[in-house]
Amino acid sequence: MSNSVYQINKGINQSIEFKGLKAQYIWYLGAGVVALLIVFAIMYIIGLPPLICVVIIGFLGTVLVVKIYGMSNKYGEHGLMKTLAQRSIPKAIRIRSRAKFITLKNQERK
Repeated sequence: MSNSVYQINKGINQSIEFKGLKAQYIWYLGAGVVALLIVFAIMYIIGLPPLICVVIIGFLGTVLVVKIYGMSNKYGEHGLMKTLAQRSIPKAIRIRSRAKFITLKNQERK
């Protein structure tokens, strides 16, 4: 048997890219595979037939890979974090009293 050698493309100041997955999405896929392994073990211990376990995990694994690759292509290296951070920015800031402006004006005079 021959050994498989996978190329990890990384240049200077570049994030890791492996088979089209960029940066943190490699970790997300790894965590998903570990979670699927645990789910398979639980289903097998419960007593479900192994064929049903394999079919369910195969379907969930396919969905996982498609979703992770989709997020990697859509958001890129930092886009998912930027999108999540943008959700926490308020749409508008409402101040119902002028007390803040008066306080700022008084501080400028000193």
